[in-house]
Amino acid sequence: MSLRPTIDFLLYDWLATEGLNQRERFADHSRETFDAVLDTCERIAREKYAPFNRLVDTQEPHFDGEKVTLPQATHDAHKAYAESGMLSAAQDYGVGGMQLPYTVESASNAFFAMASVSIGSGMLTTGNANLLMKHGTEAQQRVFALNEFSGRFSGTMCLSEPQAGSSLSDVVTRAVPDGEGFEADPLGPRYRLKGNKMWISAGEHELTENIIHLVLAKIPDSDGKLVPGTRGISLFIVPKKLVDTEGQPTGERNDVALAGLNHKCGWRGTTNTLLNFGEGKYPVNGEAGAIGYLVGQPGKGLHCMFHMMNEARIGVGMAATMLGMAGYHASLDYAKNRPQGRPVSTGGKDAAAPQVRIIEHADVKRMLLAQKSYCEGALALELYCARLVDEQHTGAADVADDARLLLEVLTPIAKSWPSEWCLEANSLAIQVHGGYGYTRDFPVEQYWRDNRLNMIHEGTHGIQAMDLLGRKVLMENGKGLQLLAGRINTTIERAIQQPELAAHANALGAALAQVGAATKAAWATGNPQDALANAVPYMQAFGHTVLAWIWLDVALAAHAAADSPARTGRLSAMRFFFNYELPKIGAWLQVVSSRDQTCANLPEEAF
Repeated sequence: MSLRPTIDFLLYDWLATEGLNQRERFADHSRETFDAVLDTCERIAREKYAPFNRLVDTQEPHFDGEKVTLPQATHDAHKAYAESGMLSAAQDYGVGGMQLPYTVESASNAFFAMASVSIGSGMLTTGNANLLMKHGTEAQQRVFALNEFSGRFSGTMCLSEPQAGSSLSDVVTRAVPDGEGFEADPLGPRYRLKGNKMWISAGEHELTENIIHLVLAKIPDSDGKLVPGTRGISLFIVPKKLVDTEGQPTGERNDVALAGLNHKCGWRGTTNTLLNFGEGKYPVNGEAGAIGYLVGQPGKGLHCMFHMMNEARIGVGMAATMLGMAGYHASLDYAKNRPQGRPVSTGGKDAAAPQVRIIEHADVKRMLLAQKSYCEGALALELYCARLVDEQHTGAADVADDARLLLEVLTPIAKSWPSEWCLEANSLAIQVHGGYGYTRDFPVEQYWRDNRLNMIHEGTHGIQAMDLLGRKVLMENGKGLQLLAGRINTTIERAIQQPELAAHANALGAALAQVGAATKAAWATGNPQDALANAVPYMQAFGHTVLAWIWLDVALAAHAAADSPARTGRLSAMRFFFNYELPKIGAWLQVVSSRDQTCANLPEEAF
């Protein structure tokens, strides 16, 4: 079974992506060029990634105290990806890019995530470089970002610390000016960093000439004290190896040392590291302290980093989606070929009758349809968000601002919803396989392990939920939520004209009203503790409502298409989501609307 027909339908029949070539930035493109990129990525993923997914899971990165060793397959995959030009696909021609719509770039990268999510670290490298193109100086862009886009350098994001985790207010990595004239360094104001960063993906390897770390740290005040909270955080470029103003190595190693590798249950093909900055293992000019170049203004580091964090959150959502899709395809193939059991008739089972394939059993169809509704719905959501990025960058001013606000509201959902429900799809894929699903003879257990990380990657469920209910639905006097409601109502108005879709349109309208009422009820007291005690159930209900809208909108495109098995499948997946999933929001919103404090008020000793 191929992913490509689904990608093509969503890009061209649903999102009308081909029409983007009417815009000046994409004028050189056509469906032919878009398809050529998709073809190339599909081929590289098939040849360089998919055959080695199990290999990188079993042959984990090895650290001998000096360097990290990765399987040759990882080197080959990285080389092929870099040579494809995908690291800079959406960038200007002038910096070596293709000026490809982000929608097409996102769809193309889906093939790699499905083939082997942990082989590549391109998402972080591109995100790192994109941040520098937005907030870095011309020299920082030329020396660091452009070399990342070419694949010569790779990039990371260094936020978490062993004692702080997701609580960035509590980071204690320090950055102090590096001597007289520090502010005049051509690569940016030069500082010395000391501290430790934890959970840094792709933090050490030999895949590229250099690794460019983007590091959050605090600059002490005049008394040598760190400013509390996030307002004291600044952002620094800390290369593994020092370079000159042309990006050429100086021959000196920066004071960044690998303390060790973390061994996670999944994503085992990617190094996950604990990095020590400035401990003196690699002194620079005879002095301990990692050299870092300030990005943007002091104290504004988190503002800059959110550019990369939000991009990474949507990237994590896509990774979760495609891991779910990989499990769905594997379990569908298994169900079509595994004979077991016999149908039950009014006379009971006929033991002499031949076995049937398990896909003929209603409960197996239920599990497969659930996976299809979760994964294809999530893929549509991620591509819709990618299209909003294109609207933000190339649309008219009012359209661009609407896209910005919609992205603000949808980003927590784009990250969290696939991380939860495409993980559930992986669990169902194991269930379809029965006992074989738990063995390494079949890939579905690895897909589940890989996907389990995504509920924590780039902000936990709880963090995304508080962001959604505590900030995003309230920002700019609720304008983003109103815009989303307007988009949903537009879909409802179109769908209600189709007899086959009218009941679902009415159900979506009722769900939207429930979410709106619950949002008001949650904040009725004005007390954040009352509202946010049930932020996760709120996000679950909000996410299910968004996915129901996405599915209904997709169904409109499917309904207009010629009759085919694919059309039947999409409309059935939409009906499944409305009949089996959307009704769940009532239970979630009940505790939100009543501001239930069962969890918040339970004393510690009661556990």
